[in-house]
Amino acid sequence: MVYLIVVASYLIGSIPTAYLAGRRLKGRDIREMGDGNVGAQNAFRYLGPRTGVAVGIVDAGKGALAVVIAQVAGLPLAGVMLAGLATIIGHNFPVFLGFRGGRGESTTVGVFLVMLTQPMLIASSLALVTLLRNKNVILASVVLFVSLPLAVWWLGLSGQLITYGIALPSLVGVTHYARTRQKAMRPA
Repeated sequence: MVYLIVVASYLIGSIPTAYLAGRRLKGRDIREMGDGNVGAQNAFRYLGPRTGVAVGIVDAGKGALAVVIAQVAGLPLAGVMLAGLATIIGHNFPVFLGFRGGRGESTTVGVFLVMLTQPMLIASSLALVTLLRNKNVILASVVLFVSLPLAVWWLGLSGQLITYGIALPSLVGVTHYARTRQKAMRPA
């Protein structure tokens, strides 16, 4: 049962929301627009704010859905955590787009909203203040993902969840770094 849900979670994550929106709204491949990222931020910049926000919500919904399915199926915490991770990996490396996807930020937020609701509300409020003050999405994301494990710890949740709160944003960061590095190394 765990394996079936993990595979289903990967496939849910692999649904390329920004790619589908780009094809439908502009008739273009979002991977050929902006930074080539198949995610909400690139969609926001090149498909418009409404579309970008909608893509972000749907991508977060993918993460939330996978966790809810795992929880409803009665998987133990490790299985639920694995389903969340599989969804993010699916988003970052989607089978439907030749394993070239987004960075997983919105999908990670969706996973955490279901699994770590209270800590996410605390961390999100700090990130929102940062975003409104500095108008910098990357800085707000850093504040969100750095403060989250601290909020998990402060609320007395398990060490597994603290580790999870560090591991998933680390995957987002590594993916972001790798994609940015690849782009910088391409000939002009």
